Amino acid sequence: MKFIIGRKLGMTRVFDDEGRSIPVTKVAVLPAVVSQVKTKDTDGYKSVQIKAYKFQGSEKVAKTSEFRVENPGRYKIGDKIGLKQFKKDEIVAVEGVSKGKGFAGTIKRHGFKRGPETHGSNNVREPGSIGGGYPQRVVLGRRMPGHMGHSTVTIKNLRIVDLDDEMILISGAIPGPVKSIIKVYGSGEVAEEEVDTEALLEKAAMEKMLEADAEAKEEKKADEAAPETAEVETEKSE
Repeated sequence: MKFIIGRKLGMTRVFDDEGRSIPVTKVAVLPAVVSQVKTKDTDGYKSVQIKAYKFQGSEKVAKTSEFRVENPGRYKIGDKIGLKQFKKDEIVAVEGVSKGKGFAGTIKRHGFKRGPETHGSNNVREPGSIGGGYPQRVVLGRRMPGHMGHSTVTIKNLRIVDLDDEMILISGAIPGPVKSIIKVYGSGEVAEEEVDTEALLEKAAMEKMLEADAEAKEEKKADEAAPETAEVETEKSE
């Protein structure tokens, strides 16, 4: 699993090559490092603990989170977690804490309808019966007034529209108010840095050429030294 910690900056829109408008959410990636690696032998489960700082160069921690991973051994304490592991047009999931709405009634919280306001009705915005006849208790899960919002929400199947070293544009809306901290998850393990195959082949060919030149120079030196050695041996024999 791939992951980063970011800060929601707000929504805007961008245009693709065909001129279509795409609503996106701007997310600033917080600088993060691995602070602890947990394995099944030491902690009973596999995870990586990440510390995200408020901004680049800051020592103030904005968020400390754990992420379950299958192979924690590939992480080391102090490793930086950044956007290099993600790519454009990749599908991700975003987790955040939704906006808090305080105490809300059933109409706002669950979309109940209002009752009649005329003919002596006393049930305009009340929730109505909660089924107290049988089983003479409130059934678990009954929709009633209560605390609305401020809960952990995960939005899946969002697309990365664009990204750079410090900013990422994610299609659609993500949970949480502006300046809130969110987590972005990607499928698969952490992506390795892209390898330039042509550059590697060119480097290998250059190294091979240098080795061949060095061997040729050594052979030439050996050939030049051979006659001198023969002359010395001849003089000794005489």
